[in-house]
Amino acid sequence: MSGYRSVVGINAYQFSDLKALLAKATPLRSGDQLANLAASSAEERIAAQMALADVALKEFLYAPLIPYEADEVTRLIFDTHDAEAFAPVSHLTVGEFRDWLLSHQADGATLAKLAPGLMPEHVAAVSKIMREQDLIQVARKIRVVTRFRTTVGLAGTLATRLQPNHPADDPHAITASIIDGLMLESGDAVIGINPATDNPERLIRLLHLIEGIRLRYAIPVQSCVLAHVTTQMEAMRAGAPVDLVFQSIGGTEATNRSFGITLSMLREANEMAHGLKRGTVGQNVMYFETGQGSSLSANAHCGVDQQTCEARAYAVARAFSPMLVNTVVGFIGPEYLYNGKQIRRAALEDHFCGKMLGLPMGCDICYTNHAEADDDDMDAILTMLAAAGVNYIMGVPGADDIMLNYQSTSFHDALFLRRVFNLKPAPEFEAWYDTRRPELLEAMKLLEA
Repeated sequence: MSGYRSVVGINAYQFSDLKALLAKATPLRSGDQLANLAASSAEERIAAQMALADVALKEFLYAPLIPYEADEVTRLIFDTHDAEAFAPVSHLTVGEFRDWLLSHQADGATLAKLAPGLMPEHVAAVSKIMREQDLIQVARKIRVVTRFRTTVGLAGTLATRLQPNHPADDPHAITASIIDGLMLESGDAVIGINPATDNPERLIRLLHLIEGIRLRYAIPVQSCVLAHVTTQMEAMRAGAPVDLVFQSIGGTEATNRSFGITLSMLREANEMAHGLKRGTVGQNVMYFETGQGSSLSANAHCGVDQQTCEARAYAVARAFSPMLVNTVVGFIGPEYLYNGKQIRRAALEDHFCGKMLGLPMGCDICYTNHAEADDDDMDAILTMLAAAGVNYIMGVPGADDIMLNYQSTSFHDALFLRRVFNLKPAPEFEAWYDTRRPELLEAMKLLEA
């Protein structure tokens, strides 16, 4: 390509290639400024968005942002692209695609059929020229339903990940947090512990801790201890009760190398977990977490803006039909998303892009203590994501993760959303809760004693 050009007033702007155009068109965020990829002014950003709107969707099929031969994520994107599914929109430009997405023609069933034909670059591009209400309106049309012991993503439901982290992995404290969360109807997406150390013995002890609670109270829920995927495979080989297999992933091969993973490693873990056949209502066994800025923080972005890198990570997730995908939107820090406004925009983009690609998207609505954000920002984000149909959010005791040292959402935040939007937990979990809550009250009394 010879480049892209746009004129705003008396000023003409030239963009060398699709990679540069996507970066300059991205709504302002500190990470792209840090990487020297951002537009130099609001006018240049508008010029880039105007030029991007005129780009044909087909052009992305012939212009990989990272060379095919140099990056296995690029190869995955191109090798799995479904031309037949793409055909209904293949004649559109990015701007026309946006207009079509907002039309009545683009209903949930149509978008579900389209998903295999979309590349991450397609959805990243169109998201850059959409307003926040556009991102909400389109994402709300899409339901992505997954199953293990609970069914997550059904219309009219909102699930939570119960996150009972502790800086010393103290079993008594973790148990108290789990019981507290269960009493407040949290945990139907997963009971997921971030361990303080990536130690196989510690991982196995924590898995047995959750398993003991699950079996004692006959809870229809899945567990996960978020150690490195290789540590979880070691636990599976040792016969540990592994439900969901977790891994952080990125949108470039270099990013995934920085996490110590390859696509073949993820395939092996996926096959191992499927072989255990521990699900009761389904066998979606993978749990992935992502976040804008991860590629830049690893110096592995290959000149691609952070939001497009994030969308490319969803191509990795899509290849494994995961139970859960979670954008940990404000966790990496203000170097990448500076304030509440940037975190909010990123959360809505990530949710939209993931749903467009057919993923069961959740969001850790969060910020670090040195970011220019507060709880009011998080309230706005969680309310907007509920309006957009997010599959699940986090349930952290008091919204304050004392192990990871960041601010997230609490058990009560999920109750607020369910009340305001008339949402319910996963059906299997709701049925259990209605009959077993008195036992949890007794368990909490014993813990307090």
